Amino acid sequence: MKKFDVPSFYRSPIISRVKAKRKIQDPRKQDFSPSVLHFNKITFHLARHFGFCYGVENAIEIAYRAIKENPEKRIYLLSQMIHNPAVNDDLTKIGIAFLQDTDGKQLISFESLKAEDIVIIPAFGTTLDIEDRLKIIGCDIQAYNTTCPFVEKVWNRSGKLGSQGHTIIIHGKAEHEETRATFSRSAAISPSLVIKDMEEAVYLGKIISGDIDQANFYPYFEGKYTANFNPELDLVRIGVVNQTTMLATETESITAYLRSVLIEKFGAENIKNHMADTRDTLCYATNDNQTSTLSLMDNEYDLAIVIGGYNSSNTTHLVEILESKFPTYFIKDESEIISKNEIHSFNIHQKFVEQRPSFLPDLPHINIALTSGASCPDSLMDEVIQRILTLCEEDKSIEEVLLDL
Repeated sequence: MKKFDVPSFYRSPIISRVKAKRKIQDPRKQDFSPSVLHFNKITFHLARHFGFCYGVENAIEIAYRAIKENPEKRIYLLSQMIHNPAVNDDLTKIGIAFLQDTDGKQLISFESLKAEDIVIIPAFGTTLDIEDRLKIIGCDIQAYNTTCPFVEKVWNRSGKLGSQGHTIIIHGKAEHEETRATFSRSAAISPSLVIKDMEEAVYLGKIISGDIDQANFYPYFEGKYTANFNPELDLVRIGVVNQTTMLATETESITAYLRSVLIEKFGAENIKNHMADTRDTLCYATNDNQTSTLSLMDNEYDLAIVIGGYNSSNTTHLVEILESKFPTYFIKDESEIISKNEIHSFNIHQKFVEQRPSFLPDLPHINIALTSGASCPDSLMDEVIQRILTLCEEDKSIEEVLLDL
């Protein structure tokens, strides 16, 4: 796989060695068991895969290249390139300004842009409408387009399905930049609908089967379907794609459920005429990170820590997995670890950072599960490990532990 040129401060002396060792031991990535860093007072169990994915490293490399190649020009990011505050803060410090926030709210007017300005498209991509507006201004949006190749793969698959007469069902969060971008493209070709989870899929299935009156489709899915969507006609032949940061297992479950509904209605012998096979649109990196986190669930830990941006969809799903079994703390970086008895953790359900006491248990030896989102630099994982070792007054050196890997 390609190696990217990203700033050295995103790399990590600890994690880089752990990942390098695992790559040698498991080059085909078939072993999803965690990496273990065994100290005298603490053992860290690191998920097999975590941190920067291909799309994120690609985006960071392109953004820094844009700065290097255009020292005299104004450089803008359409919105947050990735959902990590450390990365976005760094880009701001070196002179990049954001045109929009993650919800699409305008921070800098497009009218203030000039043709010679550099506009970087984020890894999530953007809508056709915004692309057209920037083209009218004259901005070159291709030179530094950081859209993830796996997001583009979903777009291409959606386009092919739409041209074959399928309605596109997008498993995603309607407000997320990536889903808005995918929806804009599928909507230009075919009827499209965004569903958030299995609950919405079941409701849709009942509309397809006739258990719920089709008139209820419109208020239930308000704002999530294309103009002139007709449930009677547009739910006969479908294909499911996803926002690449959603739980891959949930996308697969939703697809399997809708397939079963269509088999019940039209017969197994006719299913190919009503349901497309879209397994090839799942992002390998998201899948690897989620599978690695699920493997952590096979063991017992005193607590789990997930590191990443609080508005990161893929990171949130890692928290959802781990908190079902362990006391789980979602932090953006080591600064949230106040003391052995206090940590500031993001509550994914109520959407706020809460103060949580009794952070590190009073035990002779503590087992901690660790992972991070796909937009989280490995250096932040390093800093969290170092912070905990300091708080616990660990007397075994990191170098000694790394030699034992």
